[in-house]
Amino acid sequence: MLRVGVDVGGTNTDAAVMEGPRLLGACKSPTTPDVTGGIVASVSAALAAAQLPAAALQAVMIGTTHFTNALVERKRLAPVAVVRLALPATTGVLPYADWPADLRPAVGDHVYLVGGGHEYDGRVLTPLDEAALVKAAHDMKARGLRQAALVGVFAPVNPAAELRAAEVLCQEHPDLQLSLSHRLGGIGLLERENAAILNAALMPEAVRVTAALEDAMHRLGLAVPLYISQNDGTLMAPREIGQYPVLTFASGPTNSMRGAAFLTGLQDALVVDIGGTTSDVGVLARGFPRQAGMAVRLAGVRTNFRMPDLLAIGLGGGSLVREGADGTVAIGPDSVGYKLTEEALVFGGRTLTATDLAVAAGRAEIGDRSRVAHLKPALVDAGLRRMRQMLEAAIDRVKTSAEPVPVVLVGGGAVLVGDELAGASQVIRPEQAGCANAIGASIAQVSGSFDSILTYSEAGRAKALDEARAAAIERAVAAGAAPASVSIYDIEEMPMAYLPGGGTRVVVKAVGELALEGAK
Repeated sequence: MLRVGVDVGGTNTDAAVMEGPRLLGACKSPTTPDVTGGIVASVSAALAAAQLPAAALQAVMIGTTHFTNALVERKRLAPVAVVRLALPATTGVLPYADWPADLRPAVGDHVYLVGGGHEYDGRVLTPLDEAALVKAAHDMKARGLRQAALVGVFAPVNPAAELRAAEVLCQEHPDLQLSLSHRLGGIGLLERENAAILNAALMPEAVRVTAALEDAMHRLGLAVPLYISQNDGTLMAPREIGQYPVLTFASGPTNSMRGAAFLTGLQDALVVDIGGTTSDVGVLARGFPRQAGMAVRLAGVRTNFRMPDLLAIGLGGGSLVREGADGTVAIGPDSVGYKLTEEALVFGGRTLTATDLAVAAGRAEIGDRSRVAHLKPALVDAGLRRMRQMLEAAIDRVKTSAEPVPVVLVGGGAVLVGDELAGASQVIRPEQAGCANAIGASIAQVSGSFDSILTYSEAGRAKALDEARAAAIERAVAAGAAPASVSIYDIEEMPMAYLPGGGTRVVVKAVGELALEGAK
């Protein structure tokens, strides 16, 4: 099957044309402000390198940092109405507790507390106050609010209150778009509520991004299926972005990790993805990124939805370099980003960047090396040493033991690092490391998951797990996986001691290859 993987980063847009396990052509182009232009340029160049017409492609897979950037920059966020189904409980800590002061105004301050929700064992906490919901819907309409986060106490255990509340709200306010918390996060109310709010705030932007991606497909003359990378290394259809934009968070580093596994054949390793602005450090476990086991902060907001366990540091090819009066060198965290080819010294600019140091040291053949010939060797050495120290500290934080582990370097900024790092049993820099993210997008699979609270006796455990496996496989097939290729990737059982009757949270994940008509 011929396919192209695209990864839209803050600095570069990468594309890789793949046929099965073979890389036919790749290209790295600067990301453009409109996103579309960078995708068109990168895919066109990759196709030219592969000596293939666009009509030969059978699928396009795209990963984007667009939604992450919108959240970090506090831009392009829609105002959100928060409807919490909980009264008379949970009034001690209201929505937006512990949010950064500069982020809350970006999504507004529209909170509606309504009677409803469930107990920890699924029993009704308080009957759903439908009259209050009707009143809230009318107020939202009067305020011009079209996005809402609907959050019920213990909704992941029993989503009935959220589902019924959604019906009432949409009946009274048909233009309302809802983000239901039980479809996003875990048990914890505040973290799940935060995830739902962020998701709702990004839903209108998701529509615009989807339109931009489809416009890029049109400009390329492609009439093939388009898929979007999720942050677990699998794919979703464009229509799903409109409902779950937060599931794309960290999809760029995830694609790089999947690409690293593909390029090296390693299923278990530590991956360092060095881009133009940041370096992301994560752990490969059985070929997929290790998932975070606890709450994750996104732009200062505590959430509990699915996220890869990554550590990001402000080190990239465009990171600014500053020399102190005492001879010490500071790297980043600010970066010239996608303006690297305009502002870095080696490209005729006036800004000293990490890339300039790598070129001066002979680690990279980028731009015009003569433009950095004036840099003092002491400055170059100190800068390279500081970059190495930053990465070694990050590796040490991510590792789960003191034992050395294989470290795979990928990303356009991999040239910043030498071949030795403390804590690494070996440093691997695979061929085509610069486009590992695009390769990871192109090889992404389709997933289906089952996540629920089950109560079963020991005798009924096997049957319950079989049913959970079947449900995960069915959802993977429904998402577009070829039935014969689907297998169970992971099963996790988490006994919940406070639940009566032996309640256990069961999470099953199935993955399979993308099914395309006529694929070979």
